[in-house]
Amino acid sequence: MTKKISAFILSSLLLLLGTTFAANAQKEKVEGNWLNQEKDAKIEIYKARDGKFYGKIVWLKEPNRDGKPKTDINNPKENMKATPIMGLLILKGFNKDDDTSYEDGTIYDPKNGKTYSCKITVKDANTLSIRGYIGISLIGRTTTWVRSN
Repeated sequence: MTKKISAFILSSLLLLLGTTFAANAQKEKVEGNWLNQEKDAKIEIYKARDGKFYGKIVWLKEPNRDGKPKTDINNPKENMKATPIMGLLILKGFNKDDDTSYEDGTIYDPKNGKTYSCKITVKDANTLSIRGYIGISLIGRTTTWVRSN
């Protein structure tokens, strides 16, 4: 009886470890927490159920304004101005193009309330190149984000 219980526990642990390693192995290079270029915000990039990649603000260096949580005051939509910046979805709908490129998404800049077409390129394990643009990629601006814990 004791051998059966031990074997069951051992096989359960091995199954759990195998599942954990498989899940980590499938994680995309772009996924994780990233500090923006100014290092005043941390963005969590994740793969959603639709297979696309999204990013939301999970930390702000200065999360409050006048003693209250910062809101999206620059949003052009009046009904969105009271939305908290913390938790705000700023990267939307990215498709994996190849091993280091994610395209066809948008980036929202809460500092000016504008949304841009965007391309994300993984430079190395700890650096992303974020290119926001209007129309074609040649006309735009690139910033660098670094991985954060």
